[in-house]
Amino acid sequence: MKAASLLTAAAVALSPLAAAAQGAGGISDGVVRIGVLNDQSGVYADFGGKWSVAAAQMAVEDFGGKVNGASIQVVTADHQNKADIASNIARQWYDVDKVDMITELTTSSVALAVQQLSREKKKINMVTGAATAELTGKQCSPYGFHWAYDTHALAVGTGGALVENGGDTWFFLTADYAFGYSLEEETSKYVKLKGGKVTGAVRHPLASSDFSSFLLQAQASKAKIVGLANAGLDTSNAIKQAAEFGIVEGGQRLAGLLFTLAEVHGLGLKAAQGLVLTEGWYWDLNDETRAFAKRFQEKTGRMPNMIHVGTYSTVLQYLKAVQKAGTDETEAVAKALHEMPVDDVFARGATAAGKAPGKVLPNGRMVHDVYLFEVKKPGDSKAPWDYYKYLATIPGDQAFMKPEASGCPLVQ
Repeated sequence: MKAASLLTAAAVALSPLAAAAQGAGGISDGVVRIGVLNDQSGVYADFGGKWSVAAAQMAVEDFGGKVNGASIQVVTADHQNKADIASNIARQWYDVDKVDMITELTTSSVALAVQQLSREKKKINMVTGAATAELTGKQCSPYGFHWAYDTHALAVGTGGALVENGGDTWFFLTADYAFGYSLEEETSKYVKLKGGKVTGAVRHPLASSDFSSFLLQAQASKAKIVGLANAGLDTSNAIKQAAEFGIVEGGQRLAGLLFTLAEVHGLGLKAAQGLVLTEGWYWDLNDETRAFAKRFQEKTGRMPNMIHVGTYSTVLQYLKAVQKAGTDETEAVAKALHEMPVDDVFARGATAAGKAPGKVLPNGRMVHDVYLFEVKKPGDSKAPWDYYKYLATIPGDQAFMKPEASGCPLVQ
């Protein structure tokens, strides 16, 4: 296991946001510590990885480097997509290193495990990298929050759009763990709701290198849409190998149910062209998103996806909540997080001027608009990272599940 490294944000001139707030309790040990726990070496390393750490650092810098007079530190570690390793790191952070909040948490099994531990320890976790809607469903927590996207939003976006455009028969190629099951289940429900039919599914291990047998089953199904209920390098490898089998040339269409700018960049437009996908943010939506992306690129050498900017948003919102509460005490900060609108470059990332900010529901789901895109053909891309053709905005209250339908006990 990689040793956690401690990255301390340098204090800069205090912005008005970082002015000392009045309130009882104060900061427990004079330092607010935020942990970014994710995959930094495996299939999701580009999906989130060190780029999410950079986004968290940007949020600290933009906030002013201090909150309520206390310094802010960002701690990071690689969980290797293993729930036991993630839980051990989180326990060490909470019990010994005095970490106040953990964010990102790529991989649904990891996020669910850390959220359970966070609930037991009465600590806040804010998920941006994991997809399962169970985080704000049956396994919700009074201290758990879910940003950026989830399986329900992906199903409504990509699944709904393809069925409405004639893709009414589906076969799923699914990652064999909690995220894959959830994404397949949510998309299947929405396909059927729209009048479509699911002809079958096959599951593959995480970090597969050979998809041939799975793709042959998908090809034999004759389904119009092969839904890739996986992510990261698994999706990229499945798309590359699908080309070798002539699946698209044979008349079937691939749906990347969780595919982001990072994976499109890694795969290239020649292979990714024509894919329809859903993201919660894109760098080229408006002047504000372009300005943020330029700053991120100057820092990292690449454009951010929704996971990276979502992590920026969680860190910034957490610091605002600490400031509002006047303390880093969990109950007070969680209350502030539930009450405050989310008004930043992530939640405002729409094409329409005057867009309302995001909001946190009683089950911890942060509601914001999401966007449907089609990956451009190579000849249609006018500049580096110009990968998406905008198709539609899906309003947040349509993209995300209603709290009363989520199964979250806190709502009941």
